[in-house]
Amino acid sequence: CVRFKNTQNILAKNLIVVTAGFLCWYFIGYPLALGAVDDPGKMAGFTNFAMDKFWNDKSLFRVWFFQGCFCATGATIVSGAMAERVQLKGFGIFTVLMTSVIYPVVVYWGWSGNGIFNYTENGEGKSIAGPGLLDFAGSGIVHMVGGIAALAGAIIVGPRKGRFDPNHDESFDAHNIPFCVLGTFFLWFG
Repeated sequence: CVRFKNTQNILAKNLIVVTAGFLCWYFIGYPLALGAVDDPGKMAGFTNFAMDKFWNDKSLFRVWFFQGCFCATGATIVSGAMAERVQLKGFGIFTVLMTSVIYPVVVYWGWSGNGIFNYTENGEGKSIAGPGLLDFAGSGIVHMVGGIAALAGAIIVGPRKGRFDPNHDESFDAHNIPFCVLGTFFLWFG
């Protein structure tokens, strides 16, 4: 949980993820993740920058938004893992990298149908390690990328000061239990 004094900072970080993250997804992320090319490689896509040619197939707008929400979710996982220990500008830089390059490249590997974890060869789904990746509802890629980035960030910044010190008098209890429960319901029911 986040202490009351840091609530505004966490809310600002979540707004940065949604605003800056979606802008990065618009310009760079989506093209790397799902921008199909004529002769696809195994590492990343490279078309549809800034929604180029979306008006020719309007269903791409829906895919862009849906996948953009997954991208932002991966970045918000990191926000929670490093709560109260990273400055806003540092988190902003991370968000740009995560939503522009890191997450989109992994999405291409698993969901594009051409990446290293899921491609078709002679009509059979394959990957560099055997059978092709099956990712139910996006849970694998979203949480794997977000979780690994969160773990790396938490290791780098370390624990919160005083969090595990029994002599520290500052409380780390949740400051608003009803909002914690409400947030849990939002996560459960979308």
